[in-house]
Amino acid sequence: MPHRLNLQINNRYRMLKRPAAGTRRMFRALEESGAYPISPGDLSIVFVSDRTIGKIHACFLNDPSSTDVITFPADPEMDSAGEIIVSVDHALQRARELGEPFSKELSLYLVHGWLHLAGFKDKTEPERRDMRAAEATALKLLADVIPDYTVD
Repeated sequence: MPHRLNLQINNRYRMLKRPAAGTRRMFRALEESGAYPISPGDLSIVFVSDRTIGKIHACFLNDPSSTDVITFPADPEMDSAGEIIVSVDHALQRARELGEPFSKELSLYLVHGWLHLAGFKDKTEPERRDMRAAEATALKLLADVIPDYTVD
């Protein structure tokens, strides 16, 4: 099956080591599963710090706080499948708080962004329940390809 997505992975978090190959495998598995289809085109994935995501959050969503993930929707006229921006700092901190592996937490943020592009919302409690269920299903689907993300 030909790929409908052109993955563009940009690591702006210097301490995150070589995330591209694992991220590419994970997103290809999501794409090929057909479970949560998104628009074709260029899909940008960017790894950033809390400071950077806070600036983006302030600029585009009028909220200067840092957050875990920001997703910008597809724009078919620009051949864009969307953009997913994740905070590595947020994933590191939350993984410590929960006693979860960092790779699992960062992968959850990436899956969450993908699900937004697939049409899932999380503003209301019913939407959040649906999102959490889809996240769990997607992570099970990806169990064999969760990247082994590492930081220095």
